[in-house]
Amino acid sequence: MKNSFKFAVAAVAATLACGTFAQDFPAKDRPITIVVPFAAGGPTDRVARDLAEALRKPMGGANVVIDNAVGAGSSIGTAKVARATPDGYTLLLNHIAMATMPALYRKLSFNVANDFEYLGILNDVPMTLIARPTIPANNYKELTTWIAQNKGKVNLGNAGLGAASHLCGLMFQNAIQTEMTTISYKGTAPAMTDLIGGQIDLMCDQTTNTTSQIEGKKVKAFAVTTSKRLTTPSLKDLPTLAEAGVPNFEVTIWHGLYAPKGTPAPVLAKINEAVKAALKDPEFIKKQEGLGAVVAADKRIEPAEHKKFVQAEMDKWGAVIKAAGTYAD
Repeated sequence: MKNSFKFAVAAVAATLACGTFAQDFPAKDRPITIVVPFAAGGPTDRVARDLAEALRKPMGGANVVIDNAVGAGSSIGTAKVARATPDGYTLLLNHIAMATMPALYRKLSFNVANDFEYLGILNDVPMTLIARPTIPANNYKELTTWIAQNKGKVNLGNAGLGAASHLCGLMFQNAIQTEMTTISYKGTAPAMTDLIGGQIDLMCDQTTNTTSQIEGKKVKAFAVTTSKRLTTPSLKDLPTLAEAGVPNFEVTIWHGLYAPKGTPAPVLAKINEAVKAALKDPEFIKKQEGLGAVVAADKRIEPAEHKKFVQAEMDKWGAVIKAAGTYAD
């Protein structure tokens, strides 16, 4: 009886402490750190910095800072958050890598499904299929004819193993049942430079990286990877790959926010409500549109739906990566 009473008292005390902590969260003298597992200046870093600014007001003026913890296909920064104290002051902003790491890396120090609290999807970034400017094709049909005529000679660049361009390229090869020579670079910039210069033939990458190159006619664009055509002036005439004859092909690079497992529920609720407010901020929306991104406004902004969505993405990409037999370790 005494032990039961002690446990009951302890449980009540813990509940009260958690409630008090949540009421005080975030403390005015303590910054909230968003860990970005990619380099400063890149697309994901820009999303994080825009979000940090948009979160300050709904978080009561809290100081939200960015920590770029780069390396190993985002697994270093992700592991850092998995190990962090679960108090709401350390968060993770990552993209589709959350769904692909479990397949790309056969040994991870964390479990994507079990070691994080899900706080909502933030946006979706479309992809474009582009080629060197000298390629002898002017539309998708002509491109497929050229690929067929040059089977075994076509090369496909990407920004590195596990990068968005790598994943999209894998899925494209799988969809058209044509294997190409894959050339991985250390980042998008050198890959794009070689594509523009004609050293590689094709690339599939985010609109955040390709739109300006398409507008400047430095590359040729053939299709987008979304289910519907885009409204961006320079991209609106591009067909979707589904329209062009590749059924069920849809790839967008989404970003989501996460906290370490065990973060108190009231704190998670506060952060999620702040995220929802940030996603409606006109300035945040404008900045995301400038990146070619679409701000999330569907049920995936809810934690449970966010987690369900990531699990479905893990199943989809796991099959693609397994079929390719390409691993990062």
